[in-house]
Amino acid sequence: MTDRLPAPVRRVTDTFRSFTPGQKAVTLAAVIALVVGAYFFATWASKPTYSILFNNLSTKDASAIVESLQKSGTSYELANDGQTVLVPQDQVNTLRLSLSGEGLPGDAGTGYSLLDQQGITTSDFMQHTNYQRALEGELSNTIKSIDGVEAATVHLVIPQKDVFADDQDQPTASVLVASSSTSPLSSQQVQSIVHLVASSVEGLDPTEITVAGADGKILSTGGGAAVGTGGDSGSESQTVAFQNRMNSSLQNMLDSVVGPGHAVVTTTAELDFDQTTTNSKTYNSDPSLPALSETNSREAYNNSGNCAGGVLGPDNISGPGCTTGTTGTGQYENSNSAKQNAINETTEARKSAPGSIKKLNVAVLLDSTTAGTIDPAQVQQLVSAAAGIDSTRGDTIAVSAMPFDTSAAQAAQQALNAAAVADQSAKQLTMIKTGALAAVVLALLFLAWRASRRSKKRKALTPEERKHLEDMQAALEQQRLAELNSAIPAQMLEAAPESYSDGEAREERVREIEQMVKDQPEEMAVLLRGWLAADAPVH
Repeated sequence: MTDRLPAPVRRVTDTFRSFTPGQKAVTLAAVIALVVGAYFFATWASKPTYSILFNNLSTKDASAIVESLQKSGTSYELANDGQTVLVPQDQVNTLRLSLSGEGLPGDAGTGYSLLDQQGITTSDFMQHTNYQRALEGELSNTIKSIDGVEAATVHLVIPQKDVFADDQDQPTASVLVASSSTSPLSSQQVQSIVHLVASSVEGLDPTEITVAGADGKILSTGGGAAVGTGGDSGSESQTVAFQNRMNSSLQNMLDSVVGPGHAVVTTTAELDFDQTTTNSKTYNSDPSLPALSETNSREAYNNSGNCAGGVLGPDNISGPGCTTGTTGTGQYENSNSAKQNAINETTEARKSAPGSIKKLNVAVLLDSTTAGTIDPAQVQQLVSAAAGIDSTRGDTIAVSAMPFDTSAAQAAQQALNAAAVADQSAKQLTMIKTGALAAVVLALLFLAWRASRRSKKRKALTPEERKHLEDMQAALEQQRLAELNSAIPAQMLEAAPESYSDGEAREERVREIEQMVKDQPEEMAVLLRGWLAADAPVH
């Protein structure tokens, strides 16, 4: 049967049959592992690359889109708690057009699509309300696109403009956001939401926006200050950040002077977060320019008579043009000059940014065991220059040298060294185990190879066994021919053509016996040894 197989297949089959049971088991396990690995690789390679079809979907839209994809038999995946639908990348554009034809996403209750539903009979109040609702929906969808925001709701208060009112009410806004419990929003993200809303609404100031979380915590107050995690205000977080930066820069400088671990610096800052606005008006005139207008007036009085002044009345009148009394010459002159010059008026308004330093306190502690040769006064001068100490502002600095307690550091170093030794021992033990396992595998392979070689030696026939096998083949061939001749009538032998010659029949018997030797080598070897022992002369 195996003679009909191709030669390569027959060689593989013969090689596998020559294996020991252990080798056959290892070979079968390797083939099965290759088949399984090829199956999983083919499955992974044939899996399509998914891309986003729609993102930030409502529950209603996501359900409708999934139902449509299931009806069309399109493979899909859901992400972001069902708000994102993924489809094969090569089908994104086609599916978007198809779903748009079906009216999906169909949740058109928000955004500027509300303005498409207005008719010609819509009142001004409805137009204003729909515009406000549309703006709220667009802002909500925009805020949802920020990483970490799962849901957002925006409420705007936009007063209507009155042309007859001098003072207009300013718009305000409130934002409710829901974020993942594992990754709360940072202060930068909260500030980005505040400024995003303020820039989208005309006349809206960032200080008039309140941001709250879904858990009820205030993320940004109406005053525009961000609130950090744990209830800390934005000013406190900025103060802590400033102190950390100052400590880090001073610590790096001290480490370069006394070495790492031999100096400690602590900074306490008081920052001013008050916003102040200064308005100033300046008038300047150019003397080289002519005056816009000028007015001059002069009044003169000159009397050369001998009339003397006195009390008015008929008693003082002595004659026409004269008065009684002392004689004198009176002169009187009055001059007035007014010029209206061109002046330049300069109005300046300055708004100081919050965060300036009101007071700064710096404390430096040096390790006296290692910094004995260092002058504390020089260190104080150096740190004062680096920190910007201003005595007029009330800043203080203190530098002291004391011996450090290194027991904790030594214990930590010892623990670290013990951990390193244990890690090294574990690595060595792992290497020893790996080497032992490799030695065992090599020993098993050597034993298998040796057993296979011995098996092949046992299967090989000696020259005497081969000669005896050839004699047995000739005897079997003669016996079979005799049986065939006795079984077939003479008339059929005479009438039947000679299909096989004696040589061909002999070759056929030889092939059959060789196949029997290949299929059952051990049994044939035992049989031949039995025949040889029976034919051996008895002494």
